[in-house]
Amino acid sequence: SPIEMLSLSSTELASTYYKVRVGGDAAMLKGVMKILLAMHDEAKAKGEPGVIDEAFISEHTQGFEALKADLDATDWAHILKVSGMERKEIQNVARLYANAERTIICYGMGITQHQYGTQNVQQIANLLLMRGNIGKKGAGICPLRGHSNVQGDRTVGITEIPPQSLLDNIEKVFGFTPPQKHGHGAVAAIQAMRDGQAKALLCLGGNLAEAISDPQVTFPAMRNLDLVVHMATKLNRSHLLLGKHNYLLPVLGRTERDVQASGEQSITVEDSMSMVHASHGSLEPASPHLKSEPALVAGLAKATLPNTVVDWDKMVRDYSFIRDAIEATIPGFDNFNERVKKPGGFRLRNTASERVWNTPSGKAEFKIMQGINEDPRSLKCHDLVLTTLRSHDQYNTTLYGLNDR
Repeated sequence: SPIEMLSLSSTELASTYYKVRVGGDAAMLKGVMKILLAMHDEAKAKGEPGVIDEAFISEHTQGFEALKADLDATDWAHILKVSGMERKEIQNVARLYANAERTIICYGMGITQHQYGTQNVQQIANLLLMRGNIGKKGAGICPLRGHSNVQGDRTVGITEIPPQSLLDNIEKVFGFTPPQKHGHGAVAAIQAMRDGQAKALLCLGGNLAEAISDPQVTFPAMRNLDLVVHMATKLNRSHLLLGKHNYLLPVLGRTERDVQASGEQSITVEDSMSMVHASHGSLEPASPHLKSEPALVAGLAKATLPNTVVDWDKMVRDYSFIRDAIEATIPGFDNFNERVKKPGGFRLRNTASERVWNTPSGKAEFKIMQGINEDPRSLKCHDLVLTTLRSHDQYNTTLYGLNDR
């Protein structure tokens, strides 16, 4: 790496590396929490300060007693079997954590991208809450996102379960009533295609058929559609799954200059740390005929909705009008166009970092996971469990190098 070349030495990234069994994350996390409880009781019995932040728990959380009961009922033999770790290894993790003044837990998509992903993240949050490591400077939970703008998508309402406040704001700002019914998540969308309930698919980028988990269901489901529209910067396998009517619309990439009627445009992205910043391409477009994604979305809207009340042309002419609409619709974007000009951008408010808890109880809630089996099937097979992973020349579903391990 450049750092090594400058200093002629390497930087150690990790002091310890534990091989948690595939699907054993929740077991390992519950094991760490069990040991923390034991360490706390031991310290208190000796008249020493405990390792659990009791003041934080009583002021800011609810559900701790239920978590304790769940941990007490979780059997050590089961934890070790499912986590694939030795008890002394889990003890070592717990001691390191107990002695750390501040802790950040980072996790990648291996924690989230499966059936028990939500429960995994909840257990990580439980572990942090036990020592008051949320809403403390230099501490917290850190999801390492797969894309630069995954966080931003959610912030501006790209979700199948939009909150009512967002739907109300869209109606107020744009002058139409958006659908009130929740839509389909990724898996439910494939099921709806399979069952003939979904008739059309519009993909803004992505390689859905390769990225989703079950090609045997997904491939025929997509071929079952009446209409398939892809906007893409490069070809991929999903584009070859043809429904009755198919359109493949090439678009500008983020690295290419995007020139509209008012001149060169910037888009905005939000990273995992809630920082919003501007991004604009510097390369000449691959073709003078390429349109941008906003221009295509607006064009499709105008063609589909002849009586539209939204001024699509204005927003495509100058993307700052899109940002004005975001500011008017989504909380936290005051003076959006001005603030985004600042190098490095600006940080959106994160209430948990201020110990403001947006939950029904108004407190941070400990969440119980029933048992620890993330994949009950793997417990029946003790010889071999395989998992997939990405290595250095793969980006999502695209291989960039033929020497990829």
